[in-house]
Amino acid sequence: MTSVKEFRVESEPTATDLGRGRFVFTDQYSVFDWGEMPDHVPKKGASLCTMGAYNFELLAEHGVPTHYAGVYDAAGNGPVALGECEEPPTEMAIELTQVPDLPFLGDGEYDYDAYHDAAGENYLIPLEVVFRNTVPIGSSLRSRASPADYGVDVDGADLDAHGWPDEVVDLPEPVVEFSTKYEEQDRYLSRAEADRIAGVAELDALESVALAVNDVLNRRAEERGFVHEDGKIECLYHGGEISVADVVGTFDENRFSYEGQELSKEVVRQYYKRTDPEWVAAVSEAKSSAREEGIADWKTLCEHSPEPLPADVLEGVSNLYASGTNAYTGREWFDAPAIEDAVDAVRDL
Repeated sequence: MTSVKEFRVESEPTATDLGRGRFVFTDQYSVFDWGEMPDHVPKKGASLCTMGAYNFELLAEHGVPTHYAGVYDAAGNGPVALGECEEPPTEMAIELTQVPDLPFLGDGEYDYDAYHDAAGENYLIPLEVVFRNTVPIGSSLRSRASPADYGVDVDGADLDAHGWPDEVVDLPEPVVEFSTKYEEQDRYLSRAEADRIAGVAELDALESVALAVNDVLNRRAEERGFVHEDGKIECLYHGGEISVADVVGTFDENRFSYEGQELSKEVVRQYYKRTDPEWVAAVSEAKSSAREEGIADWKTLCEHSPEPLPADVLEGVSNLYASGTNAYTGREWFDAPAIEDAVDAVRDL
């Protein structure tokens, strides 16, 4: 089980063939890589499943291969297309590939050779492929690069400590980056290191798939009044082809905004930064200590745990997921406020 969805296997993948399984989406959430948080967000699981299914079917229309195989309706029938459901689904059918263990060698090192020896040519590529159209407040890119690295002109702007304007910055062209997937602490990679970790899958092909996904999501977002700021995909490699895996284009995997307001779990991240700074600082310190000491599980070093969210914050975030899904898909799946009202309700959280 991940921090937000359960994973069920119906037929195991083999060295040559894909298996079958399903995701069962829960109302759990995670920020700062913590895992399950003290609260559950009502309607969140159904929102992620519905929006993910919608985007997978949209990608299929544009010729982008994925592991999606439909959803299950409220009666458990399926897999069927999203349009055949009368209520928002919470279970998604998927094709499965092999995911070998990734041995930890100590001192922050992992044995990717062992991973690929076990995986052969049917495996989940152990990378997250990140695409960025903007650089919002809170983006990790701000601490790793300067505006000039991406052709951003900031003349006359008020700059933060890293040289970025204290506002959302539009990038001239989408930026693609690669980060680790199965290490205890995600880290961004050089292109050469990402190429090694990808195995037989070609990095240029991964980048092309990411840009194709980004283009489809950008177009849909614009049609519905959203701005698609950034996101990520995971991919599997099978039969010499790269397919999009996991879930794509939701308010957990991607950052969207509407009328200048974030519609993603970034809302919760920023809330915790303001209201529970001791925990946020403790997470950062624990991760740093784990890196320095070569420890895999950084949470064992964390001295604080997150506080629960107040009821009004939970309600606002729940409405944001539900209203955002209604607006993005163009269908009233949820009994939720209009997107404009949901956005206004979280502006001051």
